[in-house]
Amino acid sequence: MKKQISFDVAWAIVDPVVEADGDGDGDGDGDGDGDALQLRAPFPYFGGKSRAASLVWSRFGAVKNYVEPFCGSAAMLLAAPPLDALKTRIETINDSDGFVANFWRAVRCDPEAVAAHADYPVIEADLEARHAWLVNRAERLRWQLEDPDFYDAKIAGWWVWGTCAWIGSGWCSGMGPHMTNGARLFDRRKLPHVGNAGRGINRKLPHLSAGRGINRQLPHLSTGRASFIRGWMVDLSTRLRHVRVASGDWQRVLSRCVTTRHGLTAVFLDPPYAKGSMDYAAGGVGTSLSADVARWCAENGNNERIRIALCCHADEHAMPDGWTAGTWKARSGYAKSAESVERRKSETIWFSPHCLVPA
Repeated sequence: MKKQISFDVAWAIVDPVVEADGDGDGDGDGDGDGDALQLRAPFPYFGGKSRAASLVWSRFGAVKNYVEPFCGSAAMLLAAPPLDALKTRIETINDSDGFVANFWRAVRCDPEAVAAHADYPVIEADLEARHAWLVNRAERLRWQLEDPDFYDAKIAGWWVWGTCAWIGSGWCSGMGPHMTNGARLFDRRKLPHVGNAGRGINRKLPHLSAGRGINRQLPHLSTGRASFIRGWMVDLSTRLRHVRVASGDWQRVLSRCVTTRHGLTAVFLDPPYAKGSMDYAAGGVGTSLSADVARWCAENGNNERIRIALCCHADEHAMPDGWTAGTWKARSGYAKSAESVERRKSETIWFSPHCLVPA
């Protein structure tokens, strides 16, 4: 099936700073008092946990160190409570998807360059051309990121632009018809297209609404889109000034030197779930990854210097005694099947024994 462009408002946001809970009061805690706003990522990300942020941070409390091994859109980091001038918090995020890690590195180091490459109209031919160009550089990007000073603002800008224009999963995953062997891109399809959605003039039309992320229709502002995107990236860069961004396996950022060596540590774990049809670019869905993460949690849950939050579906893991579960309702996406709707309702976060207990 030929890929559709998104002009949809399903992930559109009103401003780079938004509330986490969607209750309309502006504070993200659901109580209607309207205290503060939350900076968020400029791209849609399947599985983001911004709506669960107030629940998670109420259980973490004030910690000296924060680690997010599967950062994705970094929703939990960006929702962290602000610190006063006399306090500090060490923060580390990681993602094995090179495009995600590169985006956060690049926007931290050179937000204006990222904004310049991201500021582009939605053109389907360019979406497909840039997708092919990015996929063909995925492997090289992974090893380039082994250099802690490396980032590529062009790749970051094109990636975030495409993420906002792409419908569903698969953006830069290399799992579609366009595959790379590390040297060139090729089309793995052998049969003519016989899917029921059609392609070309026969394909299903894209959503022709108001756009999303950086491509969304702007409110009535005195500045144009370029200034809007640049301001967003600069705000993110300021927030990420002291955040450490790693790119690799999740366990690399869970050693003692990254966690408890720095004091009381909060660890937020949101791995790809064991079940589900949505693909992450870095893989993991339907593998043992979720079980491996749960095993690490069980082994480290009794450490009084670590407060752990593990995201999963309600029936996915049986955690040891002392762990408590909190539920929340995820944002709906494009999938409308009975299974997807039910799983959205079953979103669960397990908290380790040393997490705070709500009053």
